[in-house]
Amino acid sequence: MNKLIAIAVATAFAFNVNAQSVQDGAKMISYGRFESAKKALEPLAAKDPLANYNLGISELELENAAAARTIFAKYPDDFYNQAGMARVLFDEGKKDEASKILMAIVDKAKKKEWEKYKAAADAITYTKGGNANDAIAWYKKAIEISGGDASTFIGLGDAYLKLSGGGGEAMNNYDKAVEKGTNNSLAYSKIGDLWYQAHNYDAALKSYGQAKDADPSNPLPYKSLADAYQRAGKYDMALTNIEKFLELSDKSIDDQITYANLLFLSKKYPEAQAKIQELIGKGVQKTYMYRLIAYSAYETKDYQKALDNMRTFYSKQDPAKIIPDDYIYSGKIMSAMAGVDSVHAKMYNDSADFYFNKVVTADTSKDKSEMYRKIAEGFKDAKEYGKAGIWYGKIIASNPEAPALDYFYWGYGAYYAKDYTTAAKAFNGLKTKYPDEGSAYLWIANVAAAVDDEAKTGGAIQPYKDWIAFNKNNYEHKQADLMKAYQYMAFYYYNTNNEKDAMEYVNKILEIEPSNTFANQVKDYYTKQKNAKPAGGGKSAGRK
Repeated sequence: MNKLIAIAVATAFAFNVNAQSVQDGAKMISYGRFESAKKALEPLAAKDPLANYNLGISELELENAAAARTIFAKYPDDFYNQAGMARVLFDEGKKDEASKILMAIVDKAKKKEWEKYKAAADAITYTKGGNANDAIAWYKKAIEISGGDASTFIGLGDAYLKLSGGGGEAMNNYDKAVEKGTNNSLAYSKIGDLWYQAHNYDAALKSYGQAKDADPSNPLPYKSLADAYQRAGKYDMALTNIEKFLELSDKSIDDQITYANLLFLSKKYPEAQAKIQELIGKGVQKTYMYRLIAYSAYETKDYQKALDNMRTFYSKQDPAKIIPDDYIYSGKIMSAMAGVDSVHAKMYNDSADFYFNKVVTADTSKDKSEMYRKIAEGFKDAKEYGKAGIWYGKIIASNPEAPALDYFYWGYGAYYAKDYTTAAKAFNGLKTKYPDEGSAYLWIANVAAAVDDEAKTGGAIQPYKDWIAFNKNNYEHKQADLMKAYQYMAFYYYNTNNEKDAMEYVNKILEIEPSNTFANQVKDYYTKQKNAKPAGGGKSAGRK
């Protein structure tokens, strides 16, 4: 008798272990840990149809549809595995065949067999091609029969998200899942995602915190936080959260590439390159990895490496999947190569123009300002100021409401390209649009001084006086700029025999730089004039 009891207890214990293992596998699937789920479920699948079903789901999520089909086929009469086969069919685009299998499952459901409705509904919710309204109806039937568990309410919420405007009902069902108290971490993660999409960031952060507290092993809230911080441009915070996500996740190839991408966005360019090279060394071949190496190499000024990897990327990438940034970085790389390879500079500059013009054609967005800005910054980084100015000018032409900095760099680029007419237009535009920007007044004067480089017409006198008088927003007049202004003004007044005004600015120069050669020459000239008899003669002073 005692022996029989012992056998019964052992059998019950084994059953509970298996059941728990299947539940663990299902939880791993819900957390996106498909490789871990496979390892947990493979020893159980031969004797347990539900374990086999979850094993097939893991393979399907890992994009191993053929393996999933083979697994589901092992239990052709089990409704879970039939629903799994429907998922494979949806994945293959065989919508009608898949729907027929699911209808057969629910049609054969007996009074209390709520699991059949849920399995059929899941097959639609977590694939593409099915009718979300059928899934919603089947989840509701399952809840009607059983009262609903957390997983069913989560599934129903996910199904509503497939409908336009279904976010409210999705939130209601995630809240009901929380009330059940058995799968709170996943439910809170999904609630956080909904709040984030609604731009209620405080509520989203609170929900992600609740998800982490409910199950510290759940990697999903960390992934969501990383995504949120990335979109907000807070790349260091994104990196911190993706690193925590990687600790808890299966570290899939895509997850590791996401990590490398965040390293790049956080300006950790050598680390981003090293991570991608590590994956390539392990035999991973994803075309867009070469894109990331090329981008990172450019940012570390390893232009040849950037060029080589960009060429590899183009040779492997589907042309339909090339993005505007690819053309922009190609143009930036070519511009940089022109600066380091003078023999082939024209070829590289022509190639840069080709890629930058190509991105304009490829970009179908109505507002191209951001794209123009990226191109302009590429030329600016390569010290091709004239070309940078042209592209900043395109920003202004397409969007006169552009920021003051765009107006400034438009003029700055034109100035250093000695296109003073365009430079004057840009800085006058800056002054008109942003009258409280002191730099506009300075550079209007600088342009006028460049046009009158021998200080004969006095065209920059009033602009410099306007700039010197500018005192809005605690504007700081830098000594180097004051020196330039004073020298021009002193030189002009010297050229026009206006000793009084010339000496006013000579003295201002000497206050800043007592040893200034130009100022001392003018001062000496006037001193000698006073000590000598009136006589003709030319002037020999010139600006330092």
